[in-house]
Formats: sequence, structure tokens, C-alpha cells
Amino acid sequence: MTRCRSCIESAMASSFASSFASSFHSGITGLCLGLVLFGALPGCSSVSLSSTSGPHSAGAAHEHAFLLQPEQAQDVTIRALGLVGTPYRFGGNTPESGFDCSGLIAYVYQTQAGVKTPRTVAQLQSWGQSIAPTDLRSGDLVLFSKNPSGVPHHAGIYVGKGRFVHAPSTGGDVRLDPLEGKYWASMNVVFRRP
Repeated sequence: MTRCRSCIESAMASSFASSFASSFHSGITGLCLGLVLFGALPGCSSVSLSSTSGPHSAGAAHEHAFLLQPEQAQDVTIRALGLVGTPYRFGGNTPESGFDCSGLIAYVYQTQAGVKTPRTVAQLQSWGQSIAPTDLRSGDLVLFSKNPSGVPHHAGIYVGKGRFVHAPSTGGDVRLDPLEGKYWASMNVVFRRP
């Protein structure tokens, strides 16, 4: 890595021909300069391209948060269903420690899709893309508030067939509930797609 940087600096400091000729004769430095000259710089870089590109990288997550692929949504759904029965714990964010509702969402999206979500339900209301109930698919977020203009107080992951997985309350467990259940149907519900 140090040799790559040195040869790049060397190439910049002198003319192309003399740098290439002298670097060619100095073994590995010549090889590195040759790679730079032929456009292979990313192979010499210390920055991983996978960590800085893609729809869910740190910089792009907010701009393109709605690009969760169907395969990722399916993985999210399967994992959420697999966590049913995990104890509720306020502030919990792992299967070992238990989950609160936003901790469950954060854990599932991070482990199954590599997507970092906001950690509070209030922050989830502006994350991702708002979708109509008719466009709802497994893996989407379900947010509940007591009135249409209110800040959401609870959230879960939609898993299909009118059901969602969530971590409901102290003393409970992560569970699967129908959106049409008496309590949940009385709430204002919005859907978001990461």
C-alpha cells in the first residue's frame, strides 16, 4: 500500500516518460506505476468499494433508502418471523438481550439487508418511501399513531397476509399480529418502504 502511494506521488512529481522508465527499473514500484497508468488504481486503493458504494451505503442510504430489493425484503420477512417469541426489552436490540419495536426493526434490516435504520420510531416516519396500502409488500414498515397528524409511537415489519411482526410491550414477546386486530385497526397506520 505504501509503495502504491509512493509511486503515485512519484509519477505526479516528474514527467510520464522519466517516471515510468525509472520506476520500471525499480521492481515493484514500476509494477505499481504500471497499474496506475493502465487504470487499475482501485486495486491499489485502501478504500473498499463495497463500503462506499451501493444503494445502502452511509451516504446513499438517505437518498436511495427505497431501493430495498425484493430478495432482501423476503430475507427481512423470514428473519422477522424467526424472532417471534423473543422477549420484549426496552432499549433491546439483539435476540440475546430482547427487543423493543425499533430495536427489532434495526436488527432485522441490518442483519438481513445491510441497511441501517433510524433507532427511534419517531425517526422512522420520515425514513424510506411512503407507500399506499395497496402497494404494501412483505418487508415494509408499519407505523402506528393515535391520530393522523401524530408522531408514530409503535412500529413493526409487515410479513404478508395482513400481518406484521413487532415487539409490543414490557412483559411481552415479539409476536405476529393482524393489522385488522381490534387495537391496531383503531390506530392511524402508515407504511414505508426502505
